[in-house]
Amino acid sequence: MQTKEREFQQVKQFLMEHDDFLVVAHIQPDGDAVSSTLAVGWLLSCLGKNYTMVNEGPIPRRMSYLWQAEQIVDLSQVPLDTKFSHVICVDCADFKRVGRTAEWFADDALILNIDHHPTNDAYGAVNLIVPEAAATAEILYDLLKYMEVPLNFEVATAIYTGMLTDTGGFRYSNTTPKVMAIASDLLEYRVDGPGLSELLLEQMTLPQLKLLTRALNGLQITDDGKISWVVIQDEDMRVTGAIHEDLEGIVNYPRNIQGVEVGMLFKVIHEGAVKVSLRSAGKVDVAEVAQSFGGGGHVRAAGARIEGDLAQIVSHVVEQVKLQL
Repeated sequence: MQTKEREFQQVKQFLMEHDDFLVVAHIQPDGDAVSSTLAVGWLLSCLGKNYTMVNEGPIPRRMSYLWQAEQIVDLSQVPLDTKFSHVICVDCADFKRVGRTAEWFADDALILNIDHHPTNDAYGAVNLIVPEAAATAEILYDLLKYMEVPLNFEVATAIYTGMLTDTGGFRYSNTTPKVMAIASDLLEYRVDGPGLSELLLEQMTLPQLKLLTRALNGLQITDDGKISWVVIQDEDMRVTGAIHEDLEGIVNYPRNIQGVEVGMLFKVIHEGAVKVSLRSAGKVDVAEVAQSFGGGGHVRAAGARIEGDLAQIVSHVVEQVKLQL
């Protein structure tokens, strides 16, 4: 039996043998994380299983159109009241990315780990890791097909959303012939492709535009023009009225400068901690850079949370990227 088929069989066995699942995705969820959470919820509902979907914080407001999006529990608003023995983690490159949702895991919890990040360390009792997949949503499309669960408009829209966002609107190098074939199939279920592209990739909130303006005013670039970055601090968020989801896409602006090989966004979480997002034009494996700071991701898109002084963190990350170049 081929490896992938064996893994799909193990996933099916895990789902069929157990019940009362907790479904979680990574902290500060993006389109793929939210969509994958809901696609798993859809699958479990079709199997007649009990499940609870949760994230450490709120999901992006612009994704409220998704099926059962309002059912994803915001852990920052709901107290801990139970423990789950069977957990499904989606789009979490490593275990710490589940954040505070781990408080809902029983000490002996069995974890099903479904992910597409090549840096995933297979922390689950059952692991379905497909690094060549453009998005975790793509893996779930294959799983639904494997388990012969019929699609409809709601779940097709969720899967399309995950693939659309993780491929940058089907523009990134992870847009394979398979991705386009799946997208074509999903459109048969009346998914509004143009509408989703407009909502998720084109529209900006006014606070987001103001935040982008402040970030670009402080844009930095190395003398050779190959590395560029912006910094966003608490004051920028406060003055503009921006929220976390307004950070989406800002890292692409330094990356899109002609000649730049790596673009970065440094977001101050609080004094002494910084989140860095990295985007590569292709010559630099930014996942390797992120891993050197305890993070992870993909060859062209990665990130890490780093403790320390902002100026020193910027200097260290820039130097590490220079070494990769």
